[in-house]
Amino acid sequence: MVNFARHPKPVYTHQDVPGETRYATVINPSMFEQLKVLEIASVLAGPLVGTFFAELGARVTKIENKRTGGDVTRTWKLPSEPPDAPCSAYYASANYGKKTMLLDFRDEGDYRQVLDLAAAADVVIANFKPGDARKLRLDYPMLRAVNSRLIYAELTGFGEDDPRPAFDVVLQAESGFMYMNGEKGGKPLKMPVAMIDILAAHQLKQGILCALMRRMQHGRGCRVHVSLFDAAVSSLANQATNWLMAGHIPQPIGSCHPNIAPYGDMYLTLDRKWLVLSVGNNRQFTQLCEALNIAELSSNPDFSTNRNRVARREQLNEVIGRAISRQNGTHWEQLFLSEQIPFGLIRDIQDVFTKPQSQKLILEEVTEGTRTRRVKNAVFTISDS
Repeated sequence: MVNFARHPKPVYTHQDVPGETRYATVINPSMFEQLKVLEIASVLAGPLVGTFFAELGARVTKIENKRTGGDVTRTWKLPSEPPDAPCSAYYASANYGKKTMLLDFRDEGDYRQVLDLAAAADVVIANFKPGDARKLRLDYPMLRAVNSRLIYAELTGFGEDDPRPAFDVVLQAESGFMYMNGEKGGKPLKMPVAMIDILAAHQLKQGILCALMRRMQHGRGCRVHVSLFDAAVSSLANQATNWLMAGHIPQPIGSCHPNIAPYGDMYLTLDRKWLVLSVGNNRQFTQLCEALNIAELSSNPDFSTNRNRVARREQLNEVIGRAISRQNGTHWEQLFLSEQIPFGLIRDIQDVFTKPQSQKLILEEVTEGTRTRRVKNAVFTISDS
């Protein structure tokens, strides 16, 4: 059994060549231990892809811009972080198990080093602005000339022909996420993580894995391209189909679900804790009503079907809210668990990482003399049973 989510803590080695090479690697043999990845990417989406393969044992070399002091996210520090630390928590979140080199693509000697690395690599991950890869002689045709088996995995913001700078909040705005995110009557909101970068990273991982399978069949490399915009629009999923099939433009309704009720609706307990419900069918709704001692609600024609519950969401939530406000959060947690009613207590990040399930997802590493921690990218398991 190969279990990537529960592998023992790996062994680490570390060395520095001042001003040139920053090195932190993982000794943890896996199915990708022979894979060589060259990462010419910065910020979040591209580095997350490199980290994914590093977690699974690949040898990942990350090239950072010598002229600017490295990946810009090294400087994105919280006020609570040491100002002289070599990297920020943000940088650490997306960079794990990589050999890091500071090079200047415009310097001919450094450029030759990049070409040598590309010639030996299986995968290159790049996220240049449209046109920059060609100017720097690091586009797919140039690197394919030195390595015909190379898989060139490229991220752009709005596609290959749109030069707009692509930051996550811009993509959240342009792809419809911010419009429908937030409370009714409030201003549009971005999600509190760079979700579009993360979604694009997942798309690129899938593309790389497909390309590796293709290369096993044909022996040839290829180019894989993902734009953040395409990844974002693709992830609209049911909200997109609500428009495409029903002409419905999703409106900001907080955490509520446009098609199901009560689903995403939140209620305040007696001890002032927020609780969210995700009741997906009539059987669960009946169970909920019985647990709340409002059994008559489930047989009321106004609420007996999901369609009616969605149409009368405000009235429904008034009744459920009054019932939940009569007991503490621990009471409802124990009762709903025993009755198998889908619910969640709203927790902050500190609460999340007190859970044993979360502790096993933490990866630690000493990077340039600093102890860093982040959560895993590869949390799936593979087994024979």
